[in-house]
Amino acid sequence: MTAPGQNLRPGRNLRIDPDRLWDSLDQMAQIGPGVAGGNNRQTLTDADGEGRHLFARWCGDAGMRMGVDSMGNMFAMRDGTDPDALPVYVGSHLDTQPTGGRYDGVLGVLGGLEVVRSMNDLNIRTRHPIVVTNWTNEEGARFAPAMLASGVFAGEHTEDWAKDRTDADGKRFGDELRRIGWEGEEPVGQRRMHAFFELHIEQGPILEAEDKQIGVVTHGQGLWWLEVTLTGRDAHTGSTPMNMRVNAGLGMARITEAVHQIAMAHQPDAVGAVGQVNVYPNSRNVIPGRVVFTIDFRSPDLGKLTAMRAALEVEAAQIAEGMGLGIEIAPVGHFDPVAFDAGCVGAIRDAADRLGFSHMDIVSGAGHDACWINRVAPTAMVMCPCVGGLSHNEAEEISKDWAAAGTDVLFHAVIETAGLVA
Repeated sequence: MTAPGQNLRPGRNLRIDPDRLWDSLDQMAQIGPGVAGGNNRQTLTDADGEGRHLFARWCGDAGMRMGVDSMGNMFAMRDGTDPDALPVYVGSHLDTQPTGGRYDGVLGVLGGLEVVRSMNDLNIRTRHPIVVTNWTNEEGARFAPAMLASGVFAGEHTEDWAKDRTDADGKRFGDELRRIGWEGEEPVGQRRMHAFFELHIEQGPILEAEDKQIGVVTHGQGLWWLEVTLTGRDAHTGSTPMNMRVNAGLGMARITEAVHQIAMAHQPDAVGAVGQVNVYPNSRNVIPGRVVFTIDFRSPDLGKLTAMRAALEVEAAQIAEGMGLGIEIAPVGHFDPVAFDAGCVGAIRDAADRLGFSHMDIVSGAGHDACWINRVAPTAMVMCPCVGGLSHNEAEEISKDWAAAGTDVLFHAVIETAGLVA
């Protein structure tokens, strides 16, 4: 890609409209409201379809042309002055967790839209087109794994495999995509990009604790998601002696402690936790005979990530053997640590400097669509703080000023990379 320093640079007085951005975030949050002030707009639900229609209408109002691929990814394009120039893409996701916040992903999509709206207001032209993107099923809450459609776009998953994923009720991804009317005809993955930028809330406490307005994301953590099945023996809680139990629930508890200790042994820059737990038969007076649970290990260091998985497999097998439990460990999600493009990262850092925002380099602890897109295009992320680092929670909160600062940085990085036309 063209080095950012070779392009005309926007003046520091160029800013987005913070009131319009904040109002758009509020309007989107009215679709799929949660029970405690957040959102439940899970992927491929009716609420997701309604949110997509609102986004598409806004893009049309901004003079953009909408394309939709066969995974439901949405691409709204503002033309550049050079018909042969590859577009600069910007975006994130509109789907949420079942008890999700109002800003996770949504800020990146509507921030991208605000970039285009502000370009229209200020009569700004760029050589490269700008494309605002909504990736399907980033969260992975309904259909695993997370970042599913961007993973197909980047060649990590096949489309057939992705569309055959099922939710907890046995409904197929492909069937639900068609049901809500957002399966496009465009083949997935055919688009080429000049660059991709993603704005996101941090989903962690570092920026707020360090009193920084902007996080310049240099790397993304890799992860291993594992699903563990422990098999013991159902038995009566009251009449089975303690020394005669084959308790799958107790085995899960001991492995949970092992996960914590393994992550602690690989500090710094390593985390791990047990997330989802399903206990069978899930009766108050039956010793669990089977437990299925998930483990999430993450690190920006591939060596640590590999070592944590290996240690878990050894320790979990030892725990199960010592308790007489059967055990199966299956990988259900993985990606290697990501180093984002130096030119795109530099464009974000330069924009923050030019605009006078306090900033620091950070590593993304969460997975994002940008992590897959980095495989096929120069990519970077900009982050803004969230209150208390809280996310994947209806109490997720950011300030209007934080949202505006992140979008201003995105605005400058995007139009600089896209080639500002004098």
